Amino acid sequence: MPVQYLANLSLYVPELVVVATMMGVLFLESTYRENEKNHHFVFFLTLFGLLVAAVSVVANFTVLPTEFFTHSLIHDSFGNLSKLLMIFGTMASVYLSYQSREIDQDLKSEFSAIALGVLVGGMLLSSAHNMLTLYLGVETLSVLSYALAAMRKNDEKSAEAGLKYVLYGGVTAGLMLFGISHIFGALGTIQFTEIKLALEKVDGAKLAILIPSFLLFFAGIGYKIACVPFHMWSPDVYEGSPTPVTAFFSLVPKVAGVAALVRVTFSFFTVNVLLNHTWIALLSTIAALTLTIGNVTAIGQRSVKRMLAFSSISHVGMIILGVLVTSDEGLRSVMFYLISYLFMTIVAFYIVALVSEQYGNDYFERFNGLASRYPLMAILLTMVMFSLSGVPPLSGFVAKFNIFAVVIEKRYYVLALFAALNSVVSLYYYLKIVRLMIFKEAESSEEIRGFGFVNQALISICSVPVVLLGIYWERVLMWAQGAKLFVP
Repeated sequence: MPVQYLANLSLYVPELVVVATMMGVLFLESTYRENEKNHHFVFFLTLFGLLVAAVSVVANFTVLPTEFFTHSLIHDSFGNLSKLLMIFGTMASVYLSYQSREIDQDLKSEFSAIALGVLVGGMLLSSAHNMLTLYLGVETLSVLSYALAAMRKNDEKSAEAGLKYVLYGGVTAGLMLFGISHIFGALGTIQFTEIKLALEKVDGAKLAILIPSFLLFFAGIGYKIACVPFHMWSPDVYEGSPTPVTAFFSLVPKVAGVAALVRVTFSFFTVNVLLNHTWIALLSTIAALTLTIGNVTAIGQRSVKRMLAFSSISHVGMIILGVLVTSDEGLRSVMFYLISYLFMTIVAFYIVALVSEQYGNDYFERFNGLASRYPLMAILLTMVMFSLSGVPPLSGFVAKFNIFAVVIEKRYYVLALFAALNSVVSLYYYLKIVRLMIFKEAESSEEIRGFGFVNQALISICSVPVVLLGIYWERVLMWAQGAKLFVP
């Protein structure tokens, strides 16, 4: 057994690298004197560790799918691609945190350490192959996120964000654990493979227990991806948290939650007809509500971060549409959507963070006249807003088109109509910020200090995939289709 565990460690190298980096950050931070402000070595160590972890994940793509650590975790290309997206999201957020003045100088190292811990939880969640490891992944992801949300201790909105995150997270975690306990009581196992075999021959009495149990179980995952009705924490947490934290929340926990939802759906709900119909009905209802509530509520927001929060809720609704198709094409469309969403979100939050720091808030009016002052930044933000709304030929259009294609092929015509109408609604609030940047006069002529040459160059580089993914989408789709889900 010890030899087997040592052999399994080779599949767990990316997580071990992230854990080692987190420990290194903590030890290195403790060596600084209290009056030392610039912790550059911590920043470089974090980025170097994440780069090594990314290389380790890429190396694991060549390893055949398998279960390890006594079947509690699973290794496959789908999980590896999810981990790679989370690592890139963490790298972008860490870099943004060191550029940001919203996070105090003496807290930047703490942000890096906690973000790495959240990443470990997300990576664990994307590879979970039994109920216990899935729950541990959710809790590791959540508990450390509470600290990130309340990072500005002297700011009332940040404290409120942390408190709301804790309250919602505690309730949904309890519901999830309650559902898992009933699933274990009905089936006698927490292993995904054994649950799948048991569901193939489950009788009517157990189904009466399992259906509400799986609904409770969904609460934990639904909370992480911020879908309706578990979305209420998202706008307040997005607005109250520092912008680098908001960008991090919109990327890493969402990718991890979607990965868990995909794995659970493909593992459990393709073997029993009644459970399949119940789960698809649940996801269909949640997707329609999430799309509608996210888009409609985003219209009246004054804060750009709150608008992006409700926008991200609507994007989750689109992703759920791809999940409920339960086919390789649906999985491919979901992965392409996540890849596109990663780059669009990084660019949007990067620009919003720099503007917000200059003026002290992120209201729409702060973007007035940006096109005349910083035309490149206005062009890139306009491009991202068009892409998020699904305007061709950008990556957001292709991502939504692929979701529509698999949904229509599955003959979910009503859901496709809901998604199409909501995409039209999203144009209103996305183009609102474009109108202000181009047609309104600037409130101030003062220089935005964050828009230096280096930052503008980095934002431009991050914007390139938004265009290229819309043009060379077929190659990326073929690559995403290689991210197969391993269901033993």
